[in-house]
Amino acid sequence: MPIATDPLSRIFFALADPTRRAVLERLAGGPQTVGELAAPFAVSRPAISQHLGVLEDAGLIERTRQGQWRSCALRPEGLDDAEAWVAEHRAAWQSRFDRLDEALADLTRGHDASEA
Repeated sequence: MPIATDPLSRIFFALADPTRRAVLERLAGGPQTVGELAAPFAVSRPAISQHLGVLEDAGLIERTRQGQWRSCALRPEGLDDAEAWVAEHRAAWQSRFDRLDEALADLTRGHDASEA
């Protein structure tokens, strides 16, 4: 699979995987070590490390090393680009739905008037 190069694609790629989303949910409660993050998942430690790498590459988490421990923390600002993209597209779609509602209301009013 080709690796996404633009930041927005990396964010959505990272969020597309349910394990990575679950990791983000766990990190919402505060920083955790890699071992703590790996504990509830039925995947290998290298697989969790790979997931963490994808999340870090997308800017959604940061990893730090303290002695022999690697700690991970959520970077909420990492979602800013995705949030802006969703908001922009939500506004465009909402505008289209509003126009559709108006057109349907006009049709209904015209249909009601012809029945009278």
